[in-house]
Amino acid sequence: MGLGIGFSHFVNDISIFSFPIVTGFFLLLCLSWIIARKQLFQNVLFGILSCLIFLTLGFLNYQTRLPDFRSNHYLQLSTNVGPSAIQLKIIDQLKPDRFNSKYIVEINAIEGKSCHGKALLYVQKRDSIAQLSIDETLLLNSTIESIPEPQNPGQFDYGAYLQTLDVYKQLRISKHDILNRSSGSLTIKGRAENLRNHLISALERTSIGENERAIIQALILGEKKDISRELYKEYAAAGAVHILAVSGLHVGIIFLLLSNLFKPLKRLPHGVIIHGLLVFCCLWGYALLTGLSPSVTRAVTMFSFFAFAAAIRRETNSVNTLFLSFFVLLIINPKWLFHVGFQLSYMAVLSILLLNPVISRIYKPRYYLDKLFWNITTVSLSAQIGIVPLTLYYFHQFPGLFLLSNIILLPFLGIIIGCGIVILLLSLINQLPLWLGETYHYCIYMLNKFIGWVAGQEQFLFEGIRFSEAKVIATYSLLISLLWLLNRFSYKRIMVTLACFSLLASSFIWERFSSSENQFVVFHKSRKSLMGYKQGDALRLFRSDTTTNYQYNYPIKDYYQTEGIRVLSEASLPKVLKYNNQIILVLDSLGVYPKISEKPIVILTSSPKLHLERLIDSLQPKLVVADGSNYTSYVNRWRKTCAQKKLPFHHTGNKGALIIE
Repeated sequence: MGLGIGFSHFVNDISIFSFPIVTGFFLLLCLSWIIARKQLFQNVLFGILSCLIFLTLGFLNYQTRLPDFRSNHYLQLSTNVGPSAIQLKIIDQLKPDRFNSKYIVEINAIEGKSCHGKALLYVQKRDSIAQLSIDETLLLNSTIESIPEPQNPGQFDYGAYLQTLDVYKQLRISKHDILNRSSGSLTIKGRAENLRNHLISALERTSIGENERAIIQALILGEKKDISRELYKEYAAAGAVHILAVSGLHVGIIFLLLSNLFKPLKRLPHGVIIHGLLVFCCLWGYALLTGLSPSVTRAVTMFSFFAFAAAIRRETNSVNTLFLSFFVLLIINPKWLFHVGFQLSYMAVLSILLLNPVISRIYKPRYYLDKLFWNITTVSLSAQIGIVPLTLYYFHQFPGLFLLSNIILLPFLGIIIGCGIVILLLSLINQLPLWLGETYHYCIYMLNKFIGWVAGQEQFLFEGIRFSEAKVIATYSLLISLLWLLNRFSYKRIMVTLACFSLLASSFIWERFSSSENQFVVFHKSRKSLMGYKQGDALRLFRSDTTTNYQYNYPIKDYYQTEGIRVLSEASLPKVLKYNNQIILVLDSLGVYPKISEKPIVILTSSPKLHLERLIDSLQPKLVVADGSNYTSYVNRWRKTCAQKKLPFHHTGNKGALIIE
């Protein structure tokens, strides 16, 4: 089904799997199942048809949720270009940026026309608007805008990410745009959000420090917005960022705590069923409290199947249970397949289930302590092996000390979470003893200090790693073939493994050759001028700001990683340069330019005071470029002049970076 969803993501033609075709597949599947029941030796027809049915199911489930196939979606309405009366409801709160609070909203009506669909709402912080809460309804006079595309090569595509959340447009408002604000009808999620905010408020009244409180909120409540950027980076560099995202690890610990807490109920008549129902309800209550994130929903779904199997006294296969939860969740929301956390979570659990038994056979511990540390080591290694390709692909870095972090942290994580729940409950009723709060504060403080020390070992953090989709596919193919080979050695399996290894080697060779292409790039950077000449895996960076090391800063860091740059050199902006026999003329604030016989590309930087029409008549340029260092009023004037002269004009603030191959 995942393949069907992935195929549907790139092919927006629902006619490929029309209703008659799906009906035909289903009837053939039923017929082949009837035939297969009567055969001693099965053929592959039933398996092929089953795969086709699931492929079709995934394709249609994704396609029918797109705005193009929903007549009442707000994208289908023909709205005015200017501001409109928009009624919406707050359904989720995102981490704010420096200037705006951010919310996911459900649009209910535009100019009185009923509609639906999600959008991103920006609310300016400077207006001192009271924080909006989930389920609040607003009536706005605002304009629905497109979400900006990435302005530089290699930059994170925020718009594409939002589309996986079914968010396609955005609104930016100030307090003057709000016509009416009222409390909407409370939903289950809204009530859970109110309870979570109440718990956070109770926690703020304790003696626990700000950073330590932010970690507790992340560990137990799944609330990460109060974690500082520096602290989050330290956890990522230490290879321990997974403990900050409530997922299978946390849900598994809570599942064990609940199972032991309600264990005495099993002695009652029908106690096993009561025990299973209580565990089930508590798990889903916890999922609601943490905001129903994909990772928590996945984990709770899987452990719910375990609880159900235990209640009916039936043994289960962990891999089958994992895939059953995978199937159920993708039926509910197929776009979860494209969430990084969802992918990492499933791959980590699957790797533990498949690789841990293999790695555990290497050594048989005899005592409790070495058994404990060996189990943590094998589980951590199994999970890390499974997620390394995805981690390198998405984050371009690998924490070399992840094993040390997990060996130290995991044995105490259950105690930290259990005590954290007790701390939360006691603070809620204002009965938290001072000594207990300070003791827990000190424990989290030492945890942060340890993470900071590990993150400070920069020689063990490998950054700037380029890892493409081809490498990800080839690496997982090799891992699967190795598992198949280790299960039973044979000539056929050895050949398949060698073929997968050759595929991985070929992907490295191909990327090495593909990165040898040359480029000249005019990057977009507000108030700065940045240009780069890429030759193979070397980048010559020209910049106006000589104080910033751009290798580790936006926008060069993203380009550096995605293009596999190995050598970076920097220089001041030249006045004239030549690329592929093309003269490029760079004008600064002085606006002085030489006489050039060839038709150049003119790049305007630092808002030069010049008569552009006279420059065009004099130099006859092929293209005029304005980067992010220019005033907006100047750019608008230059755009009009170029339009009158019928000359191409490129502003990096609107069209993104200029790339000349």
